[in-house]
Amino acid sequence: MSETGTPGDALGFRHPEIQRLRRLLGRRSARVDEDAFVVEGPGLLAEAIAGGWDVETVYLYDRADPALVPSGIDVRHLGRGVLERVATTETPQPILAVVRQRVDRVLPAAMRLVLVADGINDPGNLGTMLRSAEAAGFDAVVTTPGTVDAYNPKVLRASAGAIFHVRVVVGTLDEVRAAGLRLVGTSSHTGTDHTGFDWRPPVAIVVGSEAHGLADNAPVDDWVRITHAGRAESLNVAMAATLLCFSAAASR
Repeated sequence: MSETGTPGDALGFRHPEIQRLRRLLGRRSARVDEDAFVVEGPGLLAEAIAGGWDVETVYLYDRADPALVPSGIDVRHLGRGVLERVATTETPQPILAVVRQRVDRVLPAAMRLVLVADGINDPGNLGTMLRSAEAAGFDAVVTTPGTVDAYNPKVLRASAGAIFHVRVVVGTLDEVRAAGLRLVGTSSHTGTDHTGFDWRPPVAIVVGSEAHGLADNAPVDDWVRITHAGRAESLNVAMAATLLCFSAAASR
């Protein structure tokens, strides 16, 4: 840990570094421009460190334990009232950290199982999908243009740190197919039931937006559905993605 400040000379709200934290937490464009994002809380920080991500700076409030920060990482201290004005949660945890992004725009070779989030808007849904894909042993999650930013603070929290342990790639369906994967579209009304589907890899499961799902003419190779007996038209997209991820993983 490289401590360049102490609680006695803590950073006030108007300090440039604090304003940078606000931008990175609040604006996707700032995260894109700087290739950086902010994690909130010791749990997410620990997952970022465990995953080998580049942690640039850690910001501590007075009740935070400095021992949580490994040596070699710059540490700053937050003045009173700053954390509450900067953090995105109602009950902020006393640690913030700036982490460098890992933005992949090309799927590596030999991907076997991939989840594609196509036009997902809700941060909680994308975070849950990242968590499920990582838990099921998927090689990557692809987010297409129009999908919520994977480094959105709500996505990070919903992923429970899984984002630091599964590859995230920004790309299109055509690029996924060009990487040699069979595109399997998900539908509430057409296709083979997921329990009888041929999940032999390499395969990419494609889930569409919360409001409209995938268009019937989406450029996929096969369709799969989850048969259900209730009155609901479809499952929540993150729930459906979770079920399909584990179905595909079990058949690997």
